Amino acid sequence: MKKTILTLSAMAVVLYSCEKEQSPESDVLATQEVQVDMSDFFVYTDDVESEDTSAGKGNAGKNCSTMKVLNQKLKSNPGLEQKMYNIEKHTRQYLAAKKGKGNGNGGGGNGGGGDTPVEDNLGTITIPVIVHVLYNNASQNISDAQIASQIAVLNDDFNATNNDINQVPSLFSPVVADSDIQFTLDQVIRKQTSQTSFGTGDAIKFDAQGGSNVVTPSTHLNIWVGNIGGGILGYAQFPGGSSSTDGVVVSPQYFGTTGTATAPFDGGRTTTHEVGHWLNLRHIWGDGRCNRDDFVSDTPTSDRPNYGCPNFPTTHCRTTDMTMNYMDYVDDECMYMFSNGQKERMRALFAAGGAREAMLP
Repeated sequence: MKKTILTLSAMAVVLYSCEKEQSPESDVLATQEVQVDMSDFFVYTDDVESEDTSAGKGNAGKNCSTMKVLNQKLKSNPGLEQKMYNIEKHTRQYLAAKKGKGNGNGGGGNGGGGDTPVEDNLGTITIPVIVHVLYNNASQNISDAQIASQIAVLNDDFNATNNDINQVPSLFSPVVADSDIQFTLDQVIRKQTSQTSFGTGDAIKFDAQGGSNVVTPSTHLNIWVGNIGGGILGYAQFPGGSSSTDGVVVSPQYFGTTGTATAPFDGGRTTTHEVGHWLNLRHIWGDGRCNRDDFVSDTPTSDRPNYGCPNFPTTHCRTTDMTMNYMDYVDDECMYMFSNGQKERMRALFAAGGAREAMLP
């Protein structure tokens, strides 16, 4: 009898081990046991880009207001900082568990992976997209072809199939990432408006009656295309914000590659940049001085954005800037890569317990 009980116990252990190994839930269970360093985490940022007003910058250069909008939302929503902290902690725990390490800061005091990719069991992540076109005049009512061109750019950029990928310098070519994220156009919603510009206060996301026009944000990426004004190309909402405003905003003249798209931002990379924020990526320079970071260990430390098409190498903080990264501010034709660390941060959102887990089937 004792022998039988021991045999059954051994079989139970084997079965449990197999089940645990095969279960997608096992990853998130493992993260709960991982201790990670959160001492470098921050949410409020400096307004570094507005301090540099030399030639080729300011409104003449790329101008993303995501971090300014985040600062405003943090002031108006006392609980947002804690939500973002929890999302960051989950990301670090998930990646640390994948790497088999007891520290989720990726080395170098940041929190999001490095030059050795972390494999996961998520497969190809497919994100359905709803495009809201809010137009005051005919030129702002962008065509279906212009919208389709933007979806094509997103797919090329997030899968490293764009035509410029072979321009990545040899210094950074080992960390070029295929994020294995696909975007599909679900629907286009068009609405004429009396507004000539919307600013960054999320007015574009609400209809005339004051109700949110965001559509199923837990399962879809909402993109609003409308004139923002003030030389601002676009802005996004980080994971953790209100579902009633979740998504990305882009001005029509910087959306897609055809129609009204205007050089030097006619390559669809404004939307790629903003979707990167929506998927939890910071600006490549960490929105601060050399002691600030973007929580990705394979993107070199910097203390400012780059503009135009800078020469290579461009050096700040004693390192060579990854100016061709989508999360910098260079012209569309001069940005053409995500890094492995950025890929890992984005995909962690879709893992069990992640902020965008509901998007997976």
